Amino acid sequence: MIGTGKIKQYANVLDKPLGKGKQEVSLSAFAFLFSELVQYNQTQVDNISELETRLEDAGYAVGARVLELLCQRDKGNRRETRLLGILSFVHSTVWKVLFGKVADSLEKGTEHEDEYMISEKELLVNRFISIPKDMGTFHCGAFVAGIVKVSSALIFFCIK
Repeated sequence: MIGTGKIKQYANVLDKPLGKGKQEVSLSAFAFLFSELVQYNQTQVDNISELETRLEDAGYAVGARVLELLCQRDKGNRRETRLLGILSFVHSTVWKVLFGKVADSLEKGTEHEDEYMISEKELLVNRFISIPKDMGTFHCGAFVAGIVKVSSALIFFCIK
């Protein structure tokens, strides 16, 4: 008999468990897709702030999907309600899934009591993007800011 063995056969693709699978993406493919995302959005807007807003929105959409996937894979289905716990989850788990390593640091701000910063020395989205002189204030990190912004919805994603 063909297909008999230790591998379990599934009648429907939706019956398959959400395993971790292979989590690697080609760096050159990511760089190409991200640069195309930036170029496309650049043709659709009039100024730099609109471009950064569109990149942030795209990052928010990516972050929401990654967050939902991580919560579905979590066996305990626990939910974090403390701000520092949520930021620590983003700093370690989410960052590692997206960028292959934990962020460099999670720091508490000095000006405000509830201000925290996730720091990365060399952000992957900035590595392959060259910014023209007329767009000197543009920063591709807006995409990652959108991913981090989705952490405000973390409490609602992982409901028991």
